[in-house]
Amino acid sequence: MLMPPPLRPGDKVRFVSPASSPDRDMVLRHAEILKGWGLTVDFGEHAFHKRDYLAGTDEERLSDINGAFRDPEVRAVFTTRGGKGSYRIADKLDFAAVRRDPKFVIGFSDITVLHLSLLKSGHQIGIHGAFFCGPNDDGVSPYTREALCRTMMTTEDIVIEARPHEPTFGLTTGGTARGRLIGGNLDTVATSAGWALPDLNGAVLLLEAVHMYRGQVDRQMTMLRKAGHLNGLAGVAIGQFTNFEFDRPYSVIDILREHLAELKVPILGGLPLGHGDSPASVFIGAVAELDAKAGILAIRHGNI
Repeated sequence: MLMPPPLRPGDKVRFVSPASSPDRDMVLRHAEILKGWGLTVDFGEHAFHKRDYLAGTDEERLSDINGAFRDPEVRAVFTTRGGKGSYRIADKLDFAAVRRDPKFVIGFSDITVLHLSLLKSGHQIGIHGAFFCGPNDDGVSPYTREALCRTMMTTEDIVIEARPHEPTFGLTTGGTARGRLIGGNLDTVATSAGWALPDLNGAVLLLEAVHMYRGQVDRQMTMLRKAGHLNGLAGVAIGQFTNFEFDRPYSVIDILREHLAELKVPILGGLPLGHGDSPASVFIGAVAELDAKAGILAIRHGNI
């Protein structure tokens, strides 16, 4: 498994838009944060293009991300946002360039499919994270900034504590699990099944979701489970499920509990990973240790 080196002051980071078109002013504000960390920032040629709900044509978006992979001066690839569209190009990434010169891809949500495809075909670890402003945030919280900086720019262990106030905390069972952390956004994990989703045998599955109908969650979990994609899991890490009605008599938490109970593995919910308040960052593809009783998900650099 390829672990890109941490970024150092002076390294160049390139913003690209493999999915939907971003808010230019917001991206420029995020670029200033990176510059404040001592990084140099530039932008893909089509980073601010717009073609309906996509940031340019498939060819334009693919050209930008593959150009970043091939450029030896670029040391990390920062996606401007998620949205929709990464799944259209995820199988056409330059995996040979990735293997020659590993560099972090940073993003989440729709970017999950890029992490999964890079993991399956390029054997490269990515970063599930972003300068995300949650539903109750006026800007990027200090916690989110610090978590992303630590993940990108240090070799410190990543230790994420579950939050009891997150609705998914109620899914927590007991026990411990150890395996490669694979997954991300549920909708995108389901979209990846059968072509970009790596083998999950022995893995810790990460799931988060935003603004979906209960029936969508039920369908996607049913497909993943009955098609055998979840066979052999070591454990499940559940992040933030955002913009759901949790006070319904039969809520998304009940639906998830029914599906996850069939797996008979340790489950840790309530993790600050996803589209909620002050999310953390984490490595996708690295070996993770899940302790449901202690409420901890940890990635030790010595075990990657």
